[in-house]
Amino acid sequence: MATKPSSVKPSSTSSAQAFRPLGDRVAIERIEETTTGGIIIPDTAKEKPVQGKIIAVGEGARDESGKRIPLDVKLGDVVLFTKWGGTEVKINGKEITILKESDILAILDKKSSAKAA
Repeated sequence: MATKPSSVKPSSTSSAQAFRPLGDRVAIERIEETTTGGIIIPDTAKEKPVQGKIIAVGEGARDESGKRIPLDVKLGDVVLFTKWGGTEVKINGKEITILKESDILAILDKKSSAKAA
């Protein structure tokens, strides 16, 4: 099933442009993980979270004949991705990671993503 391309809309106070990832790239907003035991971890000791919510998707890569190959992920999916994958950018004051779909390891089901959020 093909998904429509999406874009992240700028806030009304920002002069930044809306954007849409190209090809088989997706934009992800990282989800901060919390400890269940109430342990406070200093920012310097924290690792980057590897969970995120997809906030924009590209149209998909092209095959050898030029046809679009639809992405397996869609807007709103909560995913696991490689720790060092992608490029971090700041758009409208938000830290966003743009990466290729191949850097996504798994889509979390709704039960798992509800616990993560």
